[in-house]
Amino acid sequence: MALSNPRHPDSLSRGTTAAEDPTPVTLGEQVRGQLRRMCGAAGFAGDGSGLPLSDLLDLLGPAAGRPLGAGPPSPSFVCDDHSPVEFSLAFTAGSPVALRLLVEPGCAADTLEENARLGRQAVEALAARRDFSTEPLRRVEDLFFPPVMQGSFALWCAMDLRHDLTTGVKVYVDPQAHGREQSLRVTEEALGRFGFGRAWPALRERVLQRGPGRDEIRFLALDLGRWHTPRVKVYVAHHDSTATLMRAVSRLVPGAPAEQAAEFCRAVGGGTGRFAHRPLVSCLAYTGRNTTQPSGCTVHVPVRDHVPHDGIALDRAHGVLRHHGMDSGVIDAAWAAMTSRQPRDGVGLIAYVSLVQSTWQPPRVNVYFSPEAYAVRPPRAADRTEEG
Repeated sequence: MALSNPRHPDSLSRGTTAAEDPTPVTLGEQVRGQLRRMCGAAGFAGDGSGLPLSDLLDLLGPAAGRPLGAGPPSPSFVCDDHSPVEFSLAFTAGSPVALRLLVEPGCAADTLEENARLGRQAVEALAARRDFSTEPLRRVEDLFFPPVMQGSFALWCAMDLRHDLTTGVKVYVDPQAHGREQSLRVTEEALGRFGFGRAWPALRERVLQRGPGRDEIRFLALDLGRWHTPRVKVYVAHHDSTATLMRAVSRLVPGAPAEQAAEFCRAVGGGTGRFAHRPLVSCLAYTGRNTTQPSGCTVHVPVRDHVPHDGIALDRAHGVLRHHGMDSGVIDAAWAAMTSRQPRDGVGLIAYVSLVQSTWQPPRVNVYFSPEAYAVRPPRAADRTEEG
């Protein structure tokens, strides 16, 4: 998730672009190869068993056949270079690594309204193939898909590939679809429809306490498909924030070691306690086990804004994984699966590193990868690592 302004042409990353490559590779070919290799890096056999490559291409629709040299199909909010696909790995101590894939299905559309229509069609088609219900999304469609849409995106679809051969599907929607000033009302109403209305006061008072200009609701995610405990997740971008603020947010989760979140932010940020450019992002997860308090909290740190190049981002990902007793060697295999370039030759392929704390499960660390389908952001000077 780029968390920049995708509708502004200046937000396109500058660097070596796919247009300079004479090979007429398509977006579908690029990300299909990356997915196949990422499956191997994460220890999945063949094409990923529970996640056939056809699902990825079907979700991309006509954008899959678009040559990379033609540029992004639209200004996508998913990645800095407007790639409409993002990969991530989820690590838990003592458990196999999970692979995740996020896609903007309507990325070929010219308008948000058309983007939403194509995205919903793609999710319904995936549900028919995978035999799961999209009822949670239909329950709130009036909140997130008005006739005239505002905001930065319409709908994203993510799939979790697990070694037990099941696939978890979730969708992301924009609480700012009716306008930024309506995002609080929309989020409160959505939580109420899923039975979490009593959780709203604490969220507003403790997570959004600095006001909408600094604590901004950016995404709402709904679990679809086969989840043991389906969640509704609220994502908040904390502009000009601190590691201490993330400690306060994580205290909403019963039993979560709050200081761990602050330490994680400092470790990924290279010791900094303040994040003044691209915001930290918190995510609170609500389940039927507790209708008044979140059962989990995730803090997403934009590591690419705090390193001069991806070699240091890799080092920091290794460090936090080892600190939590997780297999850091998979990161090197994942890097090789995503690109042939050297880590020092650019910055941003590793976009975020996040820590997940939960009442019911052990800590998890997620590492997010951009396909760099359209641009490689050049490395920056060591004293300019917070440009954002």
